[in-house]
Amino acid sequence: MARRKLLMGNWKMNKTSAEAKEFAVAAKPLAKEARAAHVDLGVAPTYLSLATTRKYAAKTMIVAAQNCHFKESGAYTGEVSIPMLKEFGINWVILGHSERRAYDNETSEKCNAKIKALIANDMVPLYCVGETLAEFEAGRTKEVVGEQVRKGLEGLSEEDAKNLVVAYEPVWSIGTGKNASTEIAQDVCHFIRTVLKECVGKSANKIRILYGGSVKPENIKAYLSCPDVDGALVGGASLKIESYTELLRNIK
Repeated sequence: MARRKLLMGNWKMNKTSAEAKEFAVAAKPLAKEARAAHVDLGVAPTYLSLATTRKYAAKTMIVAAQNCHFKESGAYTGEVSIPMLKEFGINWVILGHSERRAYDNETSEKCNAKIKALIANDMVPLYCVGETLAEFEAGRTKEVVGEQVRKGLEGLSEEDAKNLVVAYEPVWSIGTGKNASTEIAQDVCHFIRTVLKECVGKSANKIRILYGGSVKPENIKAYLSCPDVDGALVGGASLKIESYTELLRNIK
């Protein structure tokens, strides 16, 4: 069975709740197009916009959180728990994004605890991996990415991994305008699938692997034509409904 394509927008620290509502309302007509093209649509707003986006994007898009804590409650100032997300109908969470790894000490070991907690709550982890420019230039891409995948998924079973999504985001291409070639994207995504087979067995064939890093309407089709690239995790180009619509239409 072919893996269904996924277009996920990561809004990062952008959009007020009012702006998120405007986007969600404008996106409603895209639901029919997405179904016809066999594409799942999604966005990841800030915590403060999750409830609003979920309300107005009902039946149009997946709404994901950009992070969560692995504990259900406790003395963790500034954190948000899984039960808090579930209360608003949120069941997808992005983990391990390079910006959180760089600025917030997000390690693969922490991601592993979060992934296990999400799976225990029947939620979908979208786990990000990727190498820095220095690591890429040193020829360490597969060493770094392989370690991130293995540590992030340590202890997971085939059954645990059935709803997992992985995103390959070369750090050197995020927001820089530099793109990994389609050859690099396919090579690394294929490598990730090989490592996934080591970690979780046959479930690896069902896991969707996304590419992220300066994805735009004009290059998304080329990336998604790669056999092991099942979708895109998009930053800046997902912020405006016009470019988000173009991204969807150019996947077809």
